[in-house]
Amino acid sequence: MKKLINAPADVVVESLAGLAAAHPSLAVDLEQRVVHRADGPVAGKVGLISGGGSGHEPLHGGFVGLGMLDAAAAGEVFTSPVPDQILAATKYADGGAGVLHIVKNYTGDVMNFEMAAELADGVQIATVVTNDDVAVEDSLYTAGRRGVGVTVLVEKIAGAAAEAGRSLAEVAAVAQRVNDRGRSMGLALTSGTVPAAGKPTFDLPEDQIELGVGIHGEPGRQRVPLPSAREAAAMLVEPVLAEISPEQGVLAFVNGLGATPLIEQYLVYGEVAALLERHGVPIVRSLVGPYITSLDMAGVSVTLLAVDEEMLQLWDAPVNTPGLRWGV
Repeated sequence: MKKLINAPADVVVESLAGLAAAHPSLAVDLEQRVVHRADGPVAGKVGLISGGGSGHEPLHGGFVGLGMLDAAAAGEVFTSPVPDQILAATKYADGGAGVLHIVKNYTGDVMNFEMAAELADGVQIATVVTNDDVAVEDSLYTAGRRGVGVTVLVEKIAGAAAEAGRSLAEVAAVAQRVNDRGRSMGLALTSGTVPAAGKPTFDLPEDQIELGVGIHGEPGRQRVPLPSAREAAAMLVEPVLAEISPEQGVLAFVNGLGATPLIEQYLVYGEVAALLERHGVPIVRSLVGPYITSLDMAGVSVTLLAVDEEMLQLWDAPVNTPGLRWGV
């Protein structure tokens, strides 16, 4: 294993310190491991927070800023943040209009966010749990489907709604609708390597892929022989498309899982676009890049969101974070 680190135990906090150094619009509480807006909390605005295990960057700390999250709690690699961290993030985000917790459906994350919400006396909390992965009904770490790529879209669209001054109930409602109308599935070509473990999370033969893999390396639907990019796109798009109703078209999101270069991600996007065209599904917005990763895992995921006019307007609204930036 070759990694640019000082010591495995210091990876998360040193990475957060680097994030703060690179982006003056952010502040980082290194003791609590919380990233928050340097100009926050914004008085009268609904606060948005999220969080989870580290190793999925830029999710979540890289999406803190104008038009997305107000704060994010960073757990150890692939480990949920503890309730005290989430509570600290909630307080950093609280501008007096309530706080929305955006939680990926993993057992530890859901439990710890629930505990933090109970501890947040005096702060009105709403919660949306993302569960968009169609690969499996349950996994090693979840009851129900995993929360994966749609989390990025929920954070962007709900973040825009909050920035526009909507109420907590309205922001939570649009976040829930994005989750309900978005579905995802991924595949892995190789495993990622957790720094503290020093070896790949799972073994995967050179001539096989894990189809439907989770972002922590949880097993997917099956292992299959290495397909072409065209075949791989079909393996991901068909089961996702079967679960949405894209009357007004889709936002198509091809996500790199950490070690797959953009040249391959765009190649896959081209195959996804051609496949959707054959199905008569127009792509009205797109996103390609590594936005919810799994350390140095090679592979991609595809998320399709059946959009409506309101979602499109919120998607197009200005955003200024380390991971997403447009309109500013």
